Amino acid sequence: MISVNDSIPAATITVINQQGQDNVSAADYFKGKKVALFALPGAFTPTCSAAHLPGYVVHFDDLKAKGVDEVACLSVNDSFVMKAWQDAQNAENLTMIADGNAALTNALGLTLDTGDFGGVRSQRYSMLIDDGVVKQLNVEPGSELSVSDAATLLSQLD
Repeated sequence: MISVNDSIPAATITVINQQGQDNVSAADYFKGKKVALFALPGAFTPTCSAAHLPGYVVHFDDLKAKGVDEVACLSVNDSFVMKAWQDAQNAENLTMIADGNAALTNALGLTLDTGDFGGVRSQRYSMLIDDGVVKQLNVEPGSELSVSDAATLLSQLD
């Protein structure tokens, strides 16, 4: 599993933006900026939709005020699902990242096998990435939302 002070690997991700979507290397994408990244098992799922993503929407301005350039949400879903979820959650300020084939999630060592529910997904976590290097990493110990929420990551920026 990736650790603090490790660099983000070069796996291909799909970033949803105003123009549509771009397939890019994660290593390249995270260079030169400070990003609050949070990942979750799936778009439109109960905890992800009711608490995890909304917390980052609510704390977006607070994270920016602490020096974060971008707040990004990653899930092992396709880009169309991620865009639809962004729209449904009024999360237009967040960058949505589709890791459709779990390439980055696998490279990070943060996969979760949900079996028949959805197959390989991402564990729930948050990280602060500064110029492509992990500075904070908060991986949930189970299925709860207790350490990867926006308030926790925000408190780590002090």
